[in-house]
Amino acid sequence: MSFDDQEPGVAPLEPAPPLFESPSPDPLPRSHRLHTFWYGDGTRIPWLRRILTILFVLFVPIPIVFLLIFRFVPIPFTPEMIIPLVKGEGVHNHWVAHSDIAPALTRAVIASEDNDFCTHHGFDWKDIHAALKEHARGKRLRGASTISQETARTIFLFPVRSWVRKGAEAYFTVLIEFFWPKERILTAYLNLVDWGHGNFGAEAASQAYFHKSASQLSTTQAARLAIILADPDVWKAARPGPYVAARTGTILARMNEVTNDGLDWCVKP
Repeated sequence: MSFDDQEPGVAPLEPAPPLFESPSPDPLPRSHRLHTFWYGDGTRIPWLRRILTILFVLFVPIPIVFLLIFRFVPIPFTPEMIIPLVKGEGVHNHWVAHSDIAPALTRAVIASEDNDFCTHHGFDWKDIHAALKEHARGKRLRGASTISQETARTIFLFPVRSWVRKGAEAYFTVLIEFFWPKERILTAYLNLVDWGHGNFGAEAASQAYFHKSASQLSTTQAARLAIILADPDVWKAARPGPYVAARTGTILARMNEVTNDGLDWCVKP
């Protein structure tokens, strides 16, 4: 029966919908959408969008990929190494495995720089709170950076003092603590930290100041290297002045505490 032959009052039959509907074509190709995102609609350049995109790429995917790769591969260069190059001093750096660095140097930097390295998650809140209380009483605001923070600063940032840098340092510290184990953080720190006069890392410093490999450092030499990290271009490890000589005894005593209290448990083989 055709639609014209249906009885009066009966609704006409509608044709059945097709079993498969073809997808509607994309109104704009992906390349066109990307072009519009970056260049805008042609009336004006979207500078704010560009800046935010660049910042996102610089602070999220690039650092994460960097940390994933260099968790296993030696880091060849840091922003801090540019400074001695500009001064004409040259850069001396040779990456060595953590097992090729004298254990005394590990104990020395923990004793001198960060007693709670194995237990905190990047920030020593007790030390930060103490530094702020001292500043409130009129004292100069001292640093309260951990080894993790110093590693983040060394790898990603220039050594300039500003609140913007401190904010970026805190962000990179969180990433480092999340993607790297403690042993890798300390290994990177000992291989990349500035030990003065264009010497970066324990091996370069050991060769420059004591004419021996980092694996052959004595306990006293390790303590002196840890001490001069605060001002490596002025203080001397090989021929220590009054301050470094006096401070050496303090650090040696603290190194014994590190051993006795197991404060280096997270980096022991």
